[in-house]
Amino acid sequence: MEPQPPATHRAWKGHKPGDGAIYVRSCGKSSFGDPGAVDADMFADAFWAAAAPPAVDPAILALQAVSKMKLAGPNIASPRADGQYGVKVPMWLWVNAGPNTFGPITTSATAGAVTVTATAKVASITWDLGNGGKSVTCNSAGTPYKASYGMAKSPRCGTVFTEASTEEPGGTFTITATSTWNVDWQVVGGGATGQLTELFDTQVPVTVVESQAIN
Repeated sequence: MEPQPPATHRAWKGHKPGDGAIYVRSCGKSSFGDPGAVDADMFADAFWAAAAPPAVDPAILALQAVSKMKLAGPNIASPRADGQYGVKVPMWLWVNAGPNTFGPITTSATAGAVTVTATAKVASITWDLGNGGKSVTCNSAGTPYKASYGMAKSPRCGTVFTEASTEEPGGTFTITATSTWNVDWQVVGGGATGQLTELFDTQVPVTVVESQAIN
């Protein structure tokens, strides 16, 4: 109805403006603009209807799904904070690949009739070596080192320090590993799709000395 009846009008049947609207199935001029007027034919066909629910933004649901994942920075396996590493000795870099620290991990979020499913996994890890801006970017979790590998370089993710950390505060370099997560999401049943990028980091202090050490 235009105009809508006042909030005190009986046509609302206990509801209030904002809950919905008053409609009629009758042609003719509305008398709702005059609270004291009576139009029996119109009231006979008047009915209240709830307002349409707000549109659901699937991108917002995707963010809600990501928040459920509790994503975290890399779970660094090497280098170890309690280890000692040598100058010019290959250092193998790798992480423990868990669901929340490397992926893949999948969660969903729902609002009304819309459900969005999101899947996240790490696309790359960038290792800032803490020695003046040098960094290494690896597209995998790395390869765990074994003593049998000797002085070999990592086939997937590694580096070599050319200077000791003795002159640094605390006598260590602070390595920062930053994971780049790619999150693909889609509306269940078809419809909108999209991708998000999330960054998380972890730090570890590393002692590098002139004498040879084994990882």
